[in-house]
Amino acid sequence: MKARTLIVAVAALATVATACGDDSDATSDAGTDCNTLPTVQEGVLTVATGETVFPPWMGAGEDDFDDPTTGTGYEGALVYALAAELGFDAGDVTFVRTGFDEVIAPGEKDWDFNIQQYSITAARDEVVDFSDGYYQVEQAIIGRADGPAAGASTLDDLRSVRVGAALGTTSLDYAESVIAPDSDVQVYDDNAAAKAAFDAGQVDAIVFDLPTAYYITAVEITDASIIGVLPRSDDAPEELGMLFEEGNPLVSCVNSALTALRDGGTLAAIEDEWLNQGGSIPSITD
Repeated sequence: MKARTLIVAVAALATVATACGDDSDATSDAGTDCNTLPTVQEGVLTVATGETVFPPWMGAGEDDFDDPTTGTGYEGALVYALAAELGFDAGDVTFVRTGFDEVIAPGEKDWDFNIQQYSITAARDEVVDFSDGYYQVEQAIIGRADGPAAGASTLDDLRSVRVGAALGTTSLDYAESVIAPDSDVQVYDDNAAAKAAFDAGQVDAIVFDLPTAYYITAVEITDASIIGVLPRSDDAPEELGMLFEEGNPLVSCVNSALTALRDGGTLAAIEDEWLNQGGSIPSITD
């Protein structure tokens, strides 16, 4: 992955589409005035993200690890693209850190939105609000080239494999409900613990979202490979969304900005740069 400086990233992204705040008539579908954005701190876009951020989502450069302010990684670049679209200068974007689970709860938030690979689910949407989806998630399974999962082409081929996944992830939900292996899915506190279990031979394969699988097999578990991209579990694709306090009127303005980035080709360009690096990966069928 190549790192960018924040100045270059923002300069490139700011040229794409007209900012929501630049149109004197711009209002959201819900009637929110996007010229006077209802942010928690006037004139500042406060973005929450993980206690630690990981490539390829944020801090994707060699010297940028765990630094969300660099504009590197898919979500890092997206934040600054959205900021520019909303009319914020790069210097008016500030980051705060949160745990993953603590923010999926009702109540006031001291940030404008949180971005750290939150899947949009009905249960979560009961207590918080989400933006429109900014990424459609595919799940993937990784294993060693000479391991029990190697050569799997169907879900049935994976049923006898010892599978692991991280607690609280949609990857774990997928492993348990869709792969449904013969032995219980091994559950780990986080991705790091799942990788350690794989290294120790406690599991044969781990389920991750596809971008994370790319990164892990390229950088962290280099003796493993992506066995295949797993089939979608239903007709509705899993999507990642930015998380807001319930009822936050900023949602509609962010959605308008996101639509402009999508229509202008910026969202696809960011995805191509930071996520689509794996070449041709086999597909696992039902």
